[in-house]
Amino acid sequence: MKLILSSHLKGWNISENFITEKPLGHEPWEFGYTFGFSRPLAFVPSDKKCSFCKENIQLGAEFYGGLGDSADLSTHNTSHYIAPVFAWQFAKNTNMRVSPSFGLNDQSHRVLMRFSLTYELERFASKVKKVFR
Repeated sequence: MKLILSSHLKGWNISENFITEKPLGHEPWEFGYTFGFSRPLAFVPSDKKCSFCKENIQLGAEFYGGLGDSADLSTHNTSHYIAPVFAWQFAKNTNMRVSPSFGLNDQSHRVLMRFSLTYELERFASKVKKVFR
């Protein structure tokens, strides 16, 4: 389960997440957190249509890690990371994200490389309804 909170402040997107999960094979519940912020390089769209314009690029940073489990709710013996974030919307509804993560303590991996390619479906529910009519 995730609780995802997000707000906008003077062009900045600020996100705070609380994460909980229950491994299927054993106890206990485990907890984690994420805190991040980002902003586009420009807020005003350029006059011409382009995919590599400043308004289509976002830079930011993210902090994430563990908060222990239901037996020991603490940051002791959990991994923690800091990650710069680069996101690029290179086509309508299509976004690429690259984020190298650096471990902050002995329980963390030294470096993780996270990347994603996403495509957002607009009005998905209405399109599905049309198919089944």
